[in-house]
Amino acid sequence: MSLAVFYEVAARYAFNAPTIWAYDVTYMLFGAQFMLAAAFTLLRGAHIRTDVFYERWSPRTRATVDAVSYVFFFFPGMLFVLYASGAEAWQSWLIGERSDWTPWRPALYPLKAVIPISAALLLLQGFAELVKCLRVIRGTPR
Repeated sequence: MSLAVFYEVAARYAFNAPTIWAYDVTYMLFGAQFMLAAAFTLLRGAHIRTDVFYERWSPRTRATVDAVSYVFFFFPGMLFVLYASGAEAWQSWLIGERSDWTPWRPALYPLKAVIPISAALLLLQGFAELVKCLRVIRGTPR
């Protein structure tokens, strides 16, 4: 992504020859990076939550709230995203979908496949987080 931006800036300002493709490549790669980093963010506990209340609770209460949230909100939401995006990505691969809004017509199917892959990785990480929560609730050491 950085190379595409660097190339575009150099081509545009040094040679007065802007590219057609650099903007598309940049937002596609940034979107993929953002989606694929979501599971790592979950691993590090960096997703948004209301720390004003959360930090005052005992580890067992935090684990209980997290476990309930995973079971009733996170897993159903991610399963829906996996199902819906998987069907969309599969259809996109079958037809070899390409962009119509730009002259160089980049392939969209690899980009659409990033969404179900990210959902699957999030589900896997969510399961690991749920196991951690259950161990804290039961008082089992890590």
